[in-house]
Amino acid sequence: MNEIRVIGDAEVAAVGLGAMPLSIEGRPDEGRAIATIHAALDAGVTLIDTADSYHWHAGEEGHNELLVARALAAYGGDVSGVLVATKGGRGRPGDGSWTVNGDPRHLRRAAKGSLKRLGVDAIGLYQLHKPDPAVPFAESVGALRDLLDEGDIRMAGISNVDEDQIREAYDVLGGRLASVQNRFSPAVRDSAPELRLCDELGVAFLPWSPLGGISRSALDAEGPAARTPFHDVARERGVSPQRVALAWHLSLSDRVVPIPGSTRPESIRDSAAAASLTLTEEELTILGGV
Repeated sequence: MNEIRVIGDAEVAAVGLGAMPLSIEGRPDEGRAIATIHAALDAGVTLIDTADSYHWHAGEEGHNELLVARALAAYGGDVSGVLVATKGGRGRPGDGSWTVNGDPRHLRRAAKGSLKRLGVDAIGLYQLHKPDPAVPFAESVGALRDLLDEGDIRMAGISNVDEDQIREAYDVLGGRLASVQNRFSPAVRDSAPELRLCDELGVAFLPWSPLGGISRSALDAEGPAARTPFHDVARERGVSPQRVALAWHLSLSDRVVPIPGSTRPESIRDSAAAASLTLTEEELTILGGV
């Protein structure tokens, strides 16, 4: 299996880190959060996904971006090859809800804020977090195009989109669409058409919540109803079902770069190891495709 994937003009390790759980409800203390990011880097992870809206309480905008920036600054090794992907266009007022704002003026301000919090000259990958039904999609993507042209971001992506929106964004960006980040997992495969389109266009596909439907407790549960085929393959291989799930993701296309979330060093180390797990054709048949 190819352990290196390409996003735009950047090479990254095949498995990234979704940093959201380190800042939202039930988040770990900062010491463990930073230890988790450092464990990811130690394991060879070179893509970290964040967003300005990944926080818990009101007034914490950018909590996750600041956390990622502090972790990278405190890491003892070379981080020059780490791609930090962030997103704009959503908000959290502090009551547990999520809002959406795709106004181009807001997106430009949001990108400037992310740029400052991450402490970089240009954001490696900036993504529209979610289409805003109150704003023409082309206008929201146009803000990303302008940010690209002005050098504030190196690459542009979109998230939570359908096939038509992918094609529209590709056109608005003049073929410079680097990534699509949609929900996709063993349990939720309804973004399969979007994955196939990304493969056709040469665009990276970043599944969020890639471990959906895979429970650790089910591995040792009694009775077949408690387990999935992923647990059965994991039992035969002597690895975690999460590792099998991520290896399955990677088998679907060389454009796939899953970004599992983690709040513990041991979890992200296990996830990163999926890049070196090659599933057999028989196993892939059991797990199903898209």
